[in-house]
Amino acid sequence: MNEEIKRQILKEIKSFDSILIARHFRPDGDAIGSTKGLQRILKLTYPDKNIRLCNKDYSDYMAFLGDEDGYVTDEDIKKSLVLILDTATSDRVSDDRVLNGKIVIKIDHHIDNNPYGDISWVEEKRSSTAELIADFYQTFKDELKIDSHAATCIYTGMNTDSGRFRFASTTGETLRLAGLMVDQGVDIETLQAQLDLRYFKFYSYQSDVFSRIKVTENGLAYIFVDLAMQEKWNLSREESSDSVTFLNMIKGSIAWIAFIENPDHTIRVRLRSRFMTINQVAERYHGGGHDRASGATCYTKEEMDALIKDADREVKLYKETHEGWI
Repeated sequence: MNEEIKRQILKEIKSFDSILIARHFRPDGDAIGSTKGLQRILKLTYPDKNIRLCNKDYSDYMAFLGDEDGYVTDEDIKKSLVLILDTATSDRVSDDRVLNGKIVIKIDHHIDNNPYGDISWVEEKRSSTAELIADFYQTFKDELKIDSHAATCIYTGMNTDSGRFRFASTTGETLRLAGLMVDQGVDIETLQAQLDLRYFKFYSYQSDVFSRIKVTENGLAYIFVDLAMQEKWNLSREESSDSVTFLNMIKGSIAWIAFIENPDHTIRVRLRSRFMTINQVAERYHGGGHDRASGATCYTKEEMDALIKDADREVKLYKETHEGWI
């Protein structure tokens, strides 16, 4: 089934002179790595085609992968093939004008609760959308061209969305495809430095987060990063959201949550877990995502408190009915 879909996608790519590649807003490493990697592969393979990225926002954290393209007109969109990557629902597309493309193709690895597009290639068990792009290249490697930059973008997406290849979604195939990218000339040492190194102020902020972490009796860890804290440390949205990664090494805490206050006082929620699933909680609070990595939105502090209690009950239930958690 997926082999036929891939062949259909390649056929559409060959038939269009204008191709746009899009992703979700507030992009992460997978969204940027997969789109930029695919764009580079297609540009190398089809130099006479007009292949552009079409998005309204970007990520300073991923700026080392290069700039995005400029404004695309409505007229260009309507005549183009549109490939939307790593975007589970149509309302999360960075530039929703691309939904008006002549043909729209969805390529994603999230739970497919909101099908859209004329063609859809979704594999929920993949570690990342970048892994799908690596697989797409491998399937048609006799036709498609790749270089070290394309491979670096794709490897970045695979690396970041798999938690440095630590999450349960990492399979032998994930590692084989990552190795295929490395074989194209990825400078792993430099790339890892780009992903991991932080200015010193970041660690002062991290220390502040550690002093504010709360852990329930059942082992749910959480932090609320309010606007005052963001102003104190002069945090970007990405740095604020990254606080969820500080909570992932607490023994006995099999679920952890970061609440980030937005300028309009709504609250962005990042939920993570190991062993247990957490996306069912996100889905009750205007969100969703992967089994163990999801996002949600709370519109009041009362709703945030309700989510904490809800997630805490899930942790308690899991621990009471399962063994082997750490």
